[in-house]
Amino acid sequence: MHLPLTAGTVALLCIMLLCLAAPVAAGDKYLYGAPDLAASVAGPNEFAPGKEISIPVRIENRGLNAVKIAQSSIISRDDLPNTAKMVSARLTAGESPVTVKSDRQMIGDIVGGAGQTVTFLARTGDNAAAGEVSMALVLEYTYLASAEQYGADTIVYRYATTTETIPVTIRIKPAAAISIDAVSTESINVGTEGYLSLTVRNSGTETAKAAVVVIERNGNSPLIPTDSSVFAGDLPPGASVPCTFKVSVATTAEPQTYPIDLRLRYENSDGVVVLSDAVTIGITAGGKSTFAVSPVSESIAPGETRIIEVAYTNTGAATAYRAQARISAVDPFTSSDDTAYLGDLAPGESANARFEVAIDTGATEKQYGIDTEVRYRDALDNSQISDTVKIEVDIADNGGGASALLSPLAAGFLLIGCVSSAYYFLRIRKRA
Repeated sequence: MHLPLTAGTVALLCIMLLCLAAPVAAGDKYLYGAPDLAASVAGPNEFAPGKEISIPVRIENRGLNAVKIAQSSIISRDDLPNTAKMVSARLTAGESPVTVKSDRQMIGDIVGGAGQTVTFLARTGDNAAAGEVSMALVLEYTYLASAEQYGADTIVYRYATTTETIPVTIRIKPAAAISIDAVSTESINVGTEGYLSLTVRNSGTETAKAAVVVIERNGNSPLIPTDSSVFAGDLPPGASVPCTFKVSVATTAEPQTYPIDLRLRYENSDGVVVLSDAVTIGITAGGKSTFAVSPVSESIAPGETRIIEVAYTNTGAATAYRAQARISAVDPFTSSDDTAYLGDLAPGESANARFEVAIDTGATEKQYGIDTEVRYRDALDNSQISDTVKIEVDIADNGGGASALLSPLAAGFLLIGCVSSAYYFLRIRKRA
Protein backbone atom coordinates (compact mmCIF):
# COMPACT_ATOMS: atom_id res chain seq x y z
CA MET A 1 0.00 0.00 0.00
CA HIS A 2 1.49 3.33 -0.98
CA LEU A 3 0.54 6.56 0.82
CA PRO A 4 0.13 9.55 -1.36
CA LEU A 5 3.06 11.93 -0.92
CA THR A 6 1.33 15.02 0.30
CA ALA A 7 2.41 17.87 2.59
CA GLY A 8 0.48 16.37 5.52
CA THR A 9 2.09 12.97 5.02
CA VAL A 10 5.54 14.50 5.02
CA ALA A 11 4.86 16.40 8.27
CA LEU A 12 3.55 13.25 10.00
CA LEU A 13 6.65 11.30 8.97
CA CYS A 14 8.92 14.05 10.32
CA ILE A 15 7.18 13.99 13.70
CA MET A 16 7.49 10.20 13.94
CA LEU A 17 11.21 10.38 13.13
CA LEU A 18 11.75 13.04 15.82
CA CYS A 19 9.98 10.90 18.42
CA LEU A 20 12.14 7.88 17.57
CA ALA A 21 15.28 9.97 17.78
CA ALA A 22 14.39 11.59 21.23
CA PRO A 23 16.22 10.02 24.20
CA VAL A 24 14.29 8.40 27.05
CA ALA A 25 13.99 10.75 30.12
CA ALA A 26 16.53 9.82 32.82
CA GLY A 27 15.65 9.38 36.53
CA ASP A 28 17.94 10.40 39.41
CA LYS A 29 18.85 9.31 42.90
CA TYR A 30 21.11 10.55 45.68
CA LEU A 31 23.66 8.28 47.33
CA TYR A 32 24.32 10.43 50.35
CA GLY A 33 22.40 13.08 52.32
CA ALA A 34 20.45 13.68 55.55
CA PRO A 35 18.79 16.58 57.38
CA ASP A 36 21.08 18.78 59.48
CA LEU A 37 18.99 21.09 61.70
CA ALA A 38 20.24 24.13 63.60
CA ALA A 39 18.32 26.67 65.72
CA SER A 40 18.79 30.09 67.30
CA VAL A 41 16.69 32.98 68.60
CA ALA A 42 15.52 35.19 65.75
CA GLY A 43 16.15 38.86 66.61
CA PRO A 44 17.01 40.25 70.07
CA ASN A 45 17.50 37.55 72.69
CA GLU A 46 17.65 39.82 75.77
CA PHE A 47 14.66 39.83 78.13
CA ALA A 48 13.85 41.50 81.46
CA PRO A 49 13.07 39.43 84.57
CA GLY A 50 9.47 38.96 85.66
CA LYS A 51 8.00 39.49 82.19
CA GLU A 52 5.70 37.63 79.81
CA ILE A 53 7.86 37.13 76.71
CA SER A 54 7.70 35.67 73.19
CA ILE A 55 10.79 33.77 72.02
CA PRO A 56 10.98 33.47 68.21
CA VAL A 57 13.22 30.53 67.26
CA ARG A 58 14.54 30.13 63.70
CA ILE A 59 15.08 26.50 62.63
CA GLU A 60 17.34 25.99 59.57
CA ASN A 61 18.00 22.78 57.58
CA ARG A 62 21.66 22.76 56.51
CA GLY A 63 21.60 19.22 55.15
CA LEU A 64 23.15 18.64 51.66
CA ASN A 65 22.84 15.89 49.06
CA ALA A 66 26.47 15.14 48.11
CA VAL A 67 26.20 12.59 45.25
CA LYS A 68 23.52 12.44 42.54
CA ILE A 69 23.12 9.68 39.90
CA ALA A 70 20.95 10.17 36.81
CA GLN A 71 20.06 7.17 34.60
CA SER A 72 17.19 6.31 32.32
CA SER A 73 16.50 3.15 34.30
CA ILE A 74 16.19 4.97 37.65
CA ILE A 75 12.83 6.00 39.09
CA SER A 76 13.11 9.49 40.64
CA ARG A 77 12.43 9.63 44.38
CA ASP A 78 9.47 11.60 45.70
CA ASP A 79 11.42 12.84 48.74
CA LEU A 80 15.01 13.99 49.01
CA PRO A 81 17.12 12.38 51.74
CA ASN A 82 18.05 15.77 53.25
CA THR A 83 14.39 16.82 53.77
CA ALA A 84 13.17 16.89 57.40
CA LYS A 85 9.53 15.83 57.23
CA MET A 86 6.72 16.46 59.75
CA VAL A 87 8.97 18.48 62.04
CA SER A 88 7.72 19.26 65.56
CA ALA A 89 9.47 21.53 68.07
CA ARG A 90 9.24 21.78 71.86
CA LEU A 91 11.11 24.33 73.98
CA THR A 92 12.12 23.25 77.50
CA ALA A 93 13.44 25.50 80.24
CA GLY A 94 15.86 23.03 81.81
CA GLU A 95 17.48 24.72 84.82
CA SER A 96 16.92 28.24 83.52
CA PRO A 97 14.69 30.72 85.44
CA VAL A 98 12.13 30.65 82.63
CA THR A 99 8.68 29.08 82.53
CA VAL A 100 7.67 27.93 79.03
CA LYS A 101 3.92 28.20 78.44
CA SER A 102 3.70 26.92 74.84
CA ASP A 103 3.22 23.24 74.04
CA ARG A 104 4.84 21.36 71.17
CA GLN A 105 4.61 23.25 67.87
CA MET A 106 3.97 21.47 64.55
CA ILE A 107 6.08 22.96 61.76
CA GLY A 108 5.76 20.64 58.75
CA ASP A 109 8.48 19.79 56.19
CA ILE A 110 11.78 21.71 55.98
CA VAL A 111 13.73 21.00 52.79
CA GLY A 112 17.50 21.40 52.61
CA GLY A 113 18.60 25.03 52.57
CA ALA A 114 15.25 26.32 53.91
CA GLY A 115 14.04 27.32 57.40
CA GLN A 116 10.98 28.01 59.55
CA THR A 117 10.38 30.35 62.51
CA VAL A 118 8.32 29.19 65.47
CA THR A 119 7.37 31.35 68.49
CA PHE A 120 7.14 30.16 72.09
CA LEU A 121 5.40 32.00 74.94
CA ALA A 122 7.24 32.06 78.25
CA ARG A 123 7.76 34.05 81.44
CA THR A 124 11.06 35.00 83.01
CA GLY A 125 11.39 34.57 86.76
CA ASP A 126 10.76 37.57 89.00
CA ASN A 127 14.14 37.23 90.69
CA ALA A 128 16.06 35.86 87.68
CA ALA A 129 19.76 36.68 87.86
CA ALA A 130 21.24 38.72 85.03
CA GLY A 131 23.27 36.83 82.41
CA GLU A 132 22.97 34.13 79.78
CA VAL A 133 20.71 31.14 80.35
CA SER A 134 20.51 28.01 78.20
CA MET A 135 17.26 26.37 77.15
CA ALA A 136 16.72 23.21 75.07
CA LEU A 137 14.84 22.95 71.77
CA VAL A 138 13.68 19.37 71.20
CA LEU A 139 13.07 18.59 67.50
CA GLU A 140 11.41 15.46 66.24
CA TYR A 141 11.17 14.70 62.50
CA THR A 142 11.08 11.96 59.86
CA TYR A 143 13.46 11.64 56.90
CA LEU A 144 14.06 9.28 53.92
CA ALA A 145 16.63 6.76 55.14
CA SER A 146 16.73 4.65 51.94
CA ALA A 147 14.84 3.82 48.75
CA GLU A 148 15.12 0.46 46.94
CA GLN A 149 14.00 0.04 43.33
CA TYR A 150 12.53 -3.21 42.02
CA GLY A 151 12.36 -3.50 38.25
CA ALA A 152 11.42 -0.60 36.08
CA ASP A 153 8.27 0.48 37.89
CA THR A 154 8.51 -0.26 41.65
CA ILE A 155 10.36 1.54 44.45
CA VAL A 156 10.22 0.94 48.23
CA TYR A 157 10.84 3.86 50.63
CA ARG A 158 12.22 3.38 54.12
CA TYR A 159 11.75 6.32 56.50
CA ALA A 160 13.31 6.88 59.91
CA THR A 161 12.21 9.09 62.80
CA THR A 162 14.74 10.84 65.00
CA THR A 163 14.85 13.33 67.88
CA GLU A 164 17.44 16.07 68.29
CA THR A 165 18.05 18.47 71.17
CA ILE A 166 19.56 21.83 70.26
CA PRO A 167 20.62 24.40 72.88
CA VAL A 168 19.00 27.85 72.63
CA THR A 169 20.55 30.75 74.54
CA ILE A 170 18.78 33.84 75.83
CA ARG A 171 20.04 36.62 78.05
CA ILE A 172 18.37 38.00 81.19
CA LYS A 173 19.15 41.69 81.41
CA PRO A 174 19.65 43.40 84.79
CA ALA A 175 16.66 45.22 86.27
CA ALA A 176 15.55 46.67 89.59
CA ALA A 177 12.53 45.24 91.40
CA ILE A 178 10.50 46.32 94.42
CA SER A 179 9.86 44.28 97.54
CA ILE A 180 8.07 45.30 100.74
CA ASP A 181 9.82 44.23 103.95
CA ALA A 182 7.61 45.90 106.60
CA VAL A 183 4.16 47.46 106.71
CA SER A 184 2.51 49.50 109.47
CA THR A 185 -0.59 51.69 109.53
CA GLU A 186 -1.88 54.54 111.66
CA SER A 187 -5.50 55.70 111.83
CA ILE A 188 -6.57 54.09 108.55
CA ASN A 189 -10.31 53.80 109.07
CA VAL A 190 -13.38 53.87 106.88
CA GLY A 191 -14.25 57.41 105.81
CA THR A 192 -11.01 58.97 107.10
CA GLU A 193 -7.34 59.42 106.20
CA GLY A 194 -4.40 57.71 107.81
CA TYR A 195 -0.71 56.92 107.39
CA LEU A 196 0.82 53.90 105.63
CA SER A 197 4.48 53.29 106.53
CA LEU A 198 6.60 50.85 104.50
CA THR A 199 10.14 49.59 104.17
CA VAL A 200 10.86 49.27 100.45
CA ARG A 201 13.77 47.16 99.16
CA ASN A 202 15.39 46.83 95.73
CA SER A 203 15.21 43.06 95.22
CA GLY A 204 16.47 43.25 91.63
CA THR A 205 19.91 42.97 90.03
CA GLU A 206 20.47 46.58 88.95
CA THR A 207 21.02 49.82 90.84
CA ALA A 208 17.91 51.97 90.65
CA LYS A 209 19.20 55.49 90.05
CA ALA A 210 17.08 58.44 91.25
CA ALA A 211 14.45 55.94 92.39
CA VAL A 212 10.92 57.06 93.21
CA VAL A 213 8.52 54.80 95.11
CA VAL A 214 5.09 55.18 93.52
CA ILE A 215 1.83 54.18 95.23
CA GLU A 216 -1.28 53.51 93.13
CA ARG A 217 -4.91 52.60 93.64
CA ASN A 218 -5.63 48.95 92.80
CA GLY A 219 -8.61 48.88 90.45
CA ASN A 220 -11.74 49.92 92.35
CA SER A 221 -10.24 49.40 95.79
CA PRO A 222 -11.62 51.90 98.36
CA LEU A 223 -8.03 52.63 99.44
CA ILE A 224 -7.13 55.88 97.64
CA PRO A 225 -3.60 57.32 98.01
CA THR A 226 -3.50 61.00 98.92
CA ASP A 227 0.29 61.11 98.41
CA SER A 228 1.39 59.54 95.12
CA SER A 229 5.16 59.15 95.44
CA VAL A 230 8.23 59.34 97.68
CA PHE A 231 11.77 60.04 96.42
CA ALA A 232 14.16 57.28 97.50
CA GLY A 233 17.43 58.26 95.76
CA ASP A 234 19.86 55.66 94.41
CA LEU A 235 19.00 52.12 95.52
CA PRO A 236 21.64 49.44 94.88
CA PRO A 237 20.48 45.80 94.81
CA GLY A 238 19.47 44.77 98.35
CA ALA A 239 19.23 48.35 99.67
CA SER A 240 16.05 49.50 101.44
CA VAL A 241 14.42 52.81 102.34
CA PRO A 242 11.51 53.76 104.66
CA CYS A 243 8.51 55.49 103.08
CA THR A 244 5.33 56.98 104.50
CA PHE A 245 2.20 57.71 102.48
CA LYS A 246 -1.11 59.32 103.34
CA VAL A 247 -4.06 57.11 102.35
CA SER A 248 -7.80 57.73 102.52
CA VAL A 249 -10.59 55.15 102.76
CA ALA A 250 -13.91 55.61 100.99
CA THR A 251 -16.95 56.10 103.21
CA THR A 252 -18.70 53.20 101.45
CA ALA A 253 -16.01 50.70 102.47
CA GLU A 254 -16.41 47.99 105.07
CA PRO A 255 -13.82 47.32 107.81
CA GLN A 256 -11.66 44.69 106.08
CA THR A 257 -8.41 44.25 104.11
CA TYR A 258 -8.06 45.93 100.70
CA PRO A 259 -5.28 45.90 98.05
CA ILE A 260 -2.99 48.74 97.07
CA ASP A 261 -0.13 48.75 94.49
CA LEU A 262 3.46 49.97 94.70
CA ARG A 263 6.03 50.44 91.92
CA LEU A 264 9.60 51.66 91.52
CA ARG A 265 10.31 54.33 88.91
CA TYR A 266 14.03 54.70 88.22
CA GLU A 267 16.78 55.33 85.68
CA ASN A 268 18.42 52.12 84.43
CA SER A 269 22.00 51.52 83.29
CA ASP A 270 21.11 52.69 79.76
CA GLY A 271 19.91 56.06 81.09
CA VAL A 272 16.27 55.24 80.37
CA VAL A 273 13.55 55.94 82.98
CA VAL A 274 11.57 52.73 83.49
CA LEU A 275 8.74 51.58 85.77
CA SER A 276 8.97 48.26 87.59
CA ASP A 277 6.16 45.76 87.83
CA ALA A 278 3.61 46.49 90.55
CA VAL A 279 3.71 44.78 93.92
CA THR A 280 0.29 44.42 95.57
CA ILE A 281 -0.05 44.44 99.36
CA GLY A 282 -3.09 44.23 101.61
CA ILE A 283 -4.01 47.04 104.02
CA THR A 284 -6.65 46.62 106.73
CA ALA A 285 -9.11 49.46 107.12
CA GLY A 286 -10.70 49.80 110.53
CA GLY A 287 -14.32 50.68 111.13
CA LYS A 288 -15.47 54.27 110.98
CA SER A 289 -16.40 56.29 114.08
CA THR A 290 -19.98 55.53 115.05
CA PHE A 291 -21.96 56.74 118.03
CA ALA A 292 -24.76 55.40 120.17
CA VAL A 293 -27.05 57.64 122.23
CA SER A 294 -29.12 57.01 125.34
CA PRO A 295 -32.86 57.69 125.37
CA VAL A 296 -34.27 60.54 127.46
CA SER A 297 -35.01 59.00 130.85
CA GLU A 298 -38.26 60.92 131.68
CA SER A 299 -41.27 61.72 129.57
CA ILE A 300 -42.06 65.34 128.64
CA ALA A 301 -45.57 66.79 128.62
CA PRO A 302 -46.97 68.80 125.70
CA GLY A 303 -46.29 72.52 126.16
CA GLU A 304 -43.37 71.86 128.49
CA THR A 305 -39.78 73.16 128.10
CA ARG A 306 -37.15 70.82 129.46
CA ILE A 307 -33.37 70.42 129.50
CA ILE A 308 -32.65 66.87 128.37
CA GLU A 309 -29.41 65.01 129.02
CA VAL A 310 -28.12 62.49 126.47
CA ALA A 311 -25.09 60.17 126.76
CA TYR A 312 -23.01 59.78 123.55
CA THR A 313 -20.81 56.68 123.30
CA ASN A 314 -18.11 56.19 120.63
CA THR A 315 -18.87 52.69 119.34
CA GLY A 316 -16.39 52.90 116.42
CA ALA A 317 -12.75 51.90 116.07
CA ALA A 318 -11.15 55.36 115.93
CA THR A 319 -10.82 58.24 118.36
CA ALA A 320 -13.06 61.22 117.65
CA TYR A 321 -11.22 64.43 118.48
CA ARG A 322 -12.93 67.66 119.62
CA ALA A 323 -16.34 66.10 119.11
CA GLN A 324 -19.51 68.20 119.12
CA ALA A 325 -23.06 66.85 119.27
CA ARG A 326 -25.90 68.58 117.46
CA ILE A 327 -29.63 67.90 117.38
CA SER A 328 -32.12 68.72 114.61
CA ALA A 329 -35.35 69.79 116.29
CA VAL A 330 -38.43 69.46 114.08
CA ASP A 331 -42.14 69.64 114.89
CA PRO A 332 -43.29 69.16 117.66
CA PHE A 333 -39.82 70.06 119.05
CA THR A 334 -38.08 73.44 119.06
CA SER A 335 -34.71 74.24 120.54
CA SER A 336 -32.67 77.37 121.10
CA ASP A 337 -29.71 75.36 122.39
CA ASP A 338 -29.03 72.52 119.91
CA THR A 339 -25.21 72.05 120.19
CA ALA A 340 -23.07 70.55 122.95
CA TYR A 341 -19.29 69.97 123.21
CA LEU A 342 -18.22 66.39 123.97
CA GLY A 343 -14.41 66.63 123.77
CA ASP A 344 -12.14 63.74 122.70
CA LEU A 345 -13.84 60.33 122.68
CA ALA A 346 -11.71 57.21 122.34
CA PRO A 347 -13.43 53.97 121.27
CA GLY A 348 -15.78 52.90 124.05
CA GLU A 349 -15.75 56.26 125.87
CA SER A 350 -18.88 58.28 126.59
CA ALA A 351 -19.76 61.92 127.29
CA ASN A 352 -23.01 63.66 128.28
CA ALA A 353 -24.64 66.45 126.33
CA ARG A 354 -27.45 68.76 127.53
CA PHE A 355 -29.99 70.38 125.19
CA GLU A 356 -33.00 72.60 125.91
CA VAL A 357 -36.09 71.49 124.01
CA ALA A 358 -39.64 72.83 124.03
CA ILE A 359 -42.69 70.74 123.17
CA ASP A 360 -45.60 72.16 121.19
CA THR A 361 -48.83 72.27 123.19
CA GLY A 362 -50.68 70.37 120.48
CA ALA A 363 -48.15 67.53 120.34
CA THR A 364 -49.57 64.01 120.14
CA GLU A 365 -48.61 61.84 123.06
CA LYS A 366 -46.28 59.13 121.76
CA GLN A 367 -42.60 58.30 121.36
CA TYR A 368 -40.61 60.58 119.06
CA GLY A 369 -37.08 60.55 117.68
CA ILE A 370 -34.83 63.61 117.55
CA ASP A 371 -32.11 63.37 114.89
CA THR A 372 -28.60 63.92 116.13
CA GLU A 373 -25.11 63.72 114.67
CA VAL A 374 -21.56 64.24 115.89
CA ARG A 375 -19.04 66.48 114.14
CA TYR A 376 -15.43 65.64 115.03
CA ARG A 377 -11.82 65.68 113.84
CA ASP A 378 -9.95 62.53 112.79
CA ALA A 379 -6.30 61.76 113.54
CA LEU A 380 -5.16 63.89 110.57
CA ASP A 381 -7.34 66.83 111.73
CA ASN A 382 -9.85 66.34 108.92
CA SER A 383 -13.41 67.35 109.75
CA GLN A 384 -15.82 64.39 109.84
CA ILE A 385 -19.54 63.98 110.49
CA SER A 386 -21.03 60.81 111.88
CA ASP A 387 -24.10 59.04 110.62
CA THR A 388 -27.38 60.37 112.00
CA VAL A 389 -28.93 58.53 114.95
CA LYS A 390 -32.16 59.21 116.83
CA ILE A 391 -32.67 60.20 120.45
CA GLU A 392 -35.84 58.55 121.78
CA VAL A 393 -38.14 60.96 123.60
CA ASP A 394 -41.53 60.08 125.13
CA ILE A 395 -44.18 62.82 125.09
CA ALA A 396 -46.91 62.14 127.63
CA ASP A 397 -49.19 64.24 129.88
CA ASN A 398 -48.58 63.16 133.48
CA GLY A 399 -52.08 64.38 134.47
CA GLY A 400 -53.30 67.00 136.99
CA GLY A 401 -51.91 69.89 135.04
CA ALA A 402 -48.46 68.50 135.14
CA SER A 403 -47.38 70.71 132.33
CA ALA A 404 -48.14 73.85 134.33
CA LEU A 405 -46.84 72.52 137.65
CA LEU A 406 -43.55 71.41 136.17
CA SER A 407 -42.77 74.56 134.26
CA PRO A 408 -40.16 76.78 135.98
CA LEU A 409 -42.38 79.88 135.87
CA ALA A 410 -45.34 78.10 137.48
CA ALA A 411 -43.07 76.62 140.13
CA GLY A 412 -41.80 80.14 140.97
CA PHE A 413 -45.28 81.56 141.34
CA LEU A 414 -46.29 78.58 143.49
CA LEU A 415 -43.31 79.12 145.78
CA ILE A 416 -44.10 82.84 146.18
CA GLY A 417 -47.73 82.01 146.96
CA CYS A 418 -46.75 79.49 149.63
CA VAL A 419 -44.32 81.88 151.31
CA SER A 420 -46.89 84.73 151.26
CA SER A 421 -49.60 82.52 152.77
CA ALA A 422 -47.32 81.36 155.56
CA TYR A 423 -46.31 84.95 156.36
CA TYR A 424 -49.97 86.05 156.42
CA PHE A 425 -51.04 83.29 158.85
CA LEU A 426 -48.09 84.01 161.16
CA ARG A 427 -49.04 87.70 161.44
CA ILE A 428 -52.69 86.77 162.18
CA ARG A 429 -51.58 84.50 165.01
CA LYS A 430 -49.33 87.15 166.54
CA ARG A 431 -52.18 89.70 166.62
CA ALA A 432 -54.48 87.19 168.24
